[in-house]
Amino acid sequence: MKLTEELKRFPYPFKGDTYRYSNNSTLLTPPSSIEITEGYLKDIKLKRSLLSEHHSRCFQSLPHTNKAQWEVLELVMTNLASYFPESFSLKKEGRKHVFINHIVQEECEFIMGADSTLLNKPLDFIGRHVQEDLIIMMQKDGDLYLDAGQLCFPANWSLAFNHGMSFKNIHFPIPGFKEEGMDERILQFLLRLEAGNPWGRKNWSLMAGNRMDTSLETFDVWGKDRKNVTVENAGEFVHLRVEVQKLFRLPRSNAILFTIHTHLLPIDKLTEIPEWRRQFYQILVDLPSHIAEYKGISLYKDKVLAYIEKKEEGVL
Repeated sequence: MKLTEELKRFPYPFKGDTYRYSNNSTLLTPPSSIEITEGYLKDIKLKRSLLSEHHSRCFQSLPHTNKAQWEVLELVMTNLASYFPESFSLKKEGRKHVFINHIVQEECEFIMGADSTLLNKPLDFIGRHVQEDLIIMMQKDGDLYLDAGQLCFPANWSLAFNHGMSFKNIHFPIPGFKEEGMDERILQFLLRLEAGNPWGRKNWSLMAGNRMDTSLETFDVWGKDRKNVTVENAGEFVHLRVEVQKLFRLPRSNAILFTIHTHLLPIDKLTEIPEWRRQFYQILVDLPSHIAEYKGISLYKDKVLAYIEKKEEGVL
């Protein structure tokens, strides 16, 4: 079959017929912190709207993160100009920098490290030019703390609530995560990250609807959609939500940058590929109840399975 560009580019997250919590990180090639997709303008418009209307929900930072924020700005701008030179330019004259986003036709001149030369905090500024959410974890006393972030497209969590928390406290609500020792193993992996050797991983969930902003603060808006899934509408209404997460150790501040690019694919598109269809069906059948519950799938998992069965049989 001839694959559409959407399917070719979609970051399908599964490698086997079963899914359990794991640290599925691999060395990042190429080592770019960002990616530009065909949904760029739509995502940027939504991001900026959310930041304008709900700034404290979407951006948080502590004063001691300022150096790390400038480091993130420099890294992301350099990556944009290097990997997407037709869309972004970066000119340097000493400390003076000129950044041009040709897609949205914006030019900004600033002095590297001088807050007064930017309209927003450095992390908040550069985040308005990329589809990714940006999280900074500061390292202290053998632990990591979420001390700054621009988060517009969270998968059922709250930046404002988690701000300042340690890695283990942030992940405490995940059932089985602590009991299986995953929190300690992943924390130790993150603490061993080295500058110049970024890693990437994929995280997934199912989404009733196609809303990008699924923050805890808006659960009353999108959570009820889980009750509206039927066998008939599951193909178009339910989406596989995949986060491409990238992990960078920042050499000067020793902080860790997480970039999170969210992708959505309706189940009817996913099931167009027979191998994906059969594999995803098996994963859902085998998925432990505590993982299905945490990922918010329990209410409609059986309806999605029934839809895939009909698709397999050629009924749909």
